[in-house]
Amino acid sequence: MDLINDLRPDLPDIASVEVLNPNIEASELTGKYIILDVLARDGEGHCYNVEVQVRRYGAWHKRGLFYLARTLGSQLSAGEDYQELRATVGLHLLDFDLFTATNAERQQAIWRFEMRDERQPSISLGNILQMNLIELNKADRLGLPEGPLCAWITFFKHWQEELTMANIAHEPVKKAMSRIRELSADEEARRLAFVRERALRDEVSLLNDAKREGLEEGEKLGLNKGERLGVEKTARNLITLGVLSDEQIAEATGLTVADVEGLRGGGTGTH
Repeated sequence: MDLINDLRPDLPDIASVEVLNPNIEASELTGKYIILDVLARDGEGHCYNVEVQVRRYGAWHKRGLFYLARTLGSQLSAGEDYQELRATVGLHLLDFDLFTATNAERQQAIWRFEMRDERQPSISLGNILQMNLIELNKADRLGLPEGPLCAWITFFKHWQEELTMANIAHEPVKKAMSRIRELSADEEARRLAFVRERALRDEVSLLNDAKREGLEEGEKLGLNKGERLGVEKTARNLITLGVLSDEQIAEATGLTVADVEGLRGGGTGTH
């Protein structure tokens, strides 16, 4: 895990790696937000959970925190000393912009969250539980100083561009590119990549079709009531498709999760 070593030089190098879901079947790609989990441990026992996510959904951060805390808690058996606890580090590579509310947020792409005091953030409970986020699109757009992390961002966003990658000198990234080329020669890997890309395109098309149908329904009825019915029509269309969670449908339509749950149960959805 050269990426982790480059991102966290203050911790020991990785000693072992375990891919939690090594086989992603083609049938699992439709409707998924493609999460690849890798659990790694360094020479001193610190744990790293790496997740790659290609699109945003409502509860992703809760999921990440849950597994991070569970990884920390699973380190000790009954009767073991708390002094034996090692750091548990989450690393999320996000292929979407997450923090965009303010200009300061839009100008930052790399984030590190730890247990710190609200009034005196310089006072922390140590690095035993932390989550690192990299907004890949934003990092690529803003640019980073030359170095290992910049090379990794370039790899994740431009690995298909031969001229761009030819200028990367960082050896771990060059090794990763070599491995990508090996996989590209594998027929099954190409097939799964095609199925994944098609599934993502199909999901976007289905979402847009459902929105258009809902908007047309709202335009026919007019006024606020019609707009509400049009949005609910969109939500019902998405529920029928069966590829999105209630949180994802709520985010796409502007309804609340409770509204979507009500529509799924056959109600009006109005709260």
